[in-house]
Amino acid sequence: MSELEYAPPGADSLFFDVSFGVAPGEHAAIVGANGVGKSTILRILSGELDADEGEFALGGNVLRMTQDVGMSRPDDTLRDMLIEVAPTALRESGRALVIAERAMFAGESDGMDYAETLTHWGDLGGYELESQWAAAARRSVKTPVEDFHTRLVSELSGGERKRLVLDLLFNSNADILLLDEPDNYLDIPTRVWLEDQIKSCKSTILMVSHDRTLLERVATKIVVIEGAGCWVHGGSYQTFPEARARRQELLGDALKRWTDEERRLFAHMKVMKTRAAQNFKNATKANAAETRWEKFVAIGPPPPPVPDQNIYVNLRGADSARRVLIMNDVSVSDLFMPFSDEVHFGERVGLIGPNGTGKSHLLGAFAGTKEPSHGTVGFGPRTSVGTFTQINDRPDFLGRQCFEIVRDRVFDDEKSMKALARYGLAANAKQDFDTLSGGQKARLEILCLELEGHNVLLLDEPTDNLDIESSEALERALDGFQGTVVAVSHDRTFLAKFDRFLMINDDGEVYSLPDYDIAMTALAEPAKVASVRLAKKLS
Repeated sequence: MSELEYAPPGADSLFFDVSFGVAPGEHAAIVGANGVGKSTILRILSGELDADEGEFALGGNVLRMTQDVGMSRPDDTLRDMLIEVAPTALRESGRALVIAERAMFAGESDGMDYAETLTHWGDLGGYELESQWAAAARRSVKTPVEDFHTRLVSELSGGERKRLVLDLLFNSNADILLLDEPDNYLDIPTRVWLEDQIKSCKSTILMVSHDRTLLERVATKIVVIEGAGCWVHGGSYQTFPEARARRQELLGDALKRWTDEERRLFAHMKVMKTRAAQNFKNATKANAAETRWEKFVAIGPPPPPVPDQNIYVNLRGADSARRVLIMNDVSVSDLFMPFSDEVHFGERVGLIGPNGTGKSHLLGAFAGTKEPSHGTVGFGPRTSVGTFTQINDRPDFLGRQCFEIVRDRVFDDEKSMKALARYGLAANAKQDFDTLSGGQKARLEILCLELEGHNVLLLDEPTDNLDIESSEALERALDGFQGTVVAVSHDRTFLAKFDRFLMINDDGEVYSLPDYDIAMTALAEPAKVASVRLAKKLS
């Protein structure tokens, strides 16, 4: 890829001069702040978008998975979803087949078009592809898939949809895989499975991810999009933060050296001009000094260090009673067995377990948006509860500008703009909430939690759409938060800072786990959790 540039319609360039290469078999990750164009680069490489400038070449057949695969159209069938991740010719044939089939069943066609498209689908290898679908579904979906034509994607959890697509891609023998946030919606055991799949995959992989643990374990190269361009760290993410800090330092040193040299050449030219004015014999030296200075300036300075986002989250909190959250024999929608427990002031409690076990339902019962099917949930005195939703589902924000949403909470224009600036949202002040990216919505929702001043935070996957810098800013804020946090998360770096964990197993049993290491061990072998040291079954 060389000097790639792209500007959205009617907007300034999103990025320019993006140049990097990925060798066959490498597993490279694109990282950068929300909104810098990481997903756009994958869309250009897959042919979905055309670059404004630059060129690229792909060595072999390419398959791509979008970050919202199976999520944007819940009424689609599994066939609709899987056609979209098929090779180009089969994808186009599959789309035509679906249209012809629907026209025939609606009485808008005599069936000839359907017969032709079905034959074309078979000639291209469609039936072999359907066999691959069936094999992937057996490995990835908990309940048997009898018919891909009628089974709706909404009947599968988000994690099952993602795993089904990923399983298909990893077993496709594609030369190149373009994966946009493949870890989103996956629980921790499935993220470990994803790591194993990537490490054993022979294909060249270019992926976008914000999961720091995943990046540390599988990425062999880091492509950094920042400053409207890019640079490459030829190592794992584990050494990336140090490499970036060193690069920033070198850029600062190089810019200072250039500035010092420009000033020296300019001062020398001025001296020689003065001498030439006093003695014409110095005119040649003065002209030479001026030429040297002009040539130096014409080349231009080296790039400056890239400004950090400087996102500053300030979750203040306040004191409350010691017993903050009391669960008495509670269950929700019969997803797990009734259990009792207490959360005390200042605790950080993680709700963990495989997808579909009821973690978000339990958090909803705490928030009051779900009614327990059994038992009771109660909060102690002097508690103020704020919630963060996994999909940023805030009907009260829809159709409203970011500035309006924040001003409702601080009642002052200048303070509102300063608050937005602290979260990197000043440029989005007049933008409607509906049009923000997932990461921008997440930052705005966290900002509102801060401004509302709660002392109990219920967080459902708070880092899912945050870029790495924003996740780290949130973690720093929670470290200093004077209050209680209960969070559902599959982000292992985020969870590592929590005090204890409640784990819900596939069989509906609920366990209390006293620290991160024990929690990760229990997740890796859920069937043996009862034998894990210090695990306590709640009932």
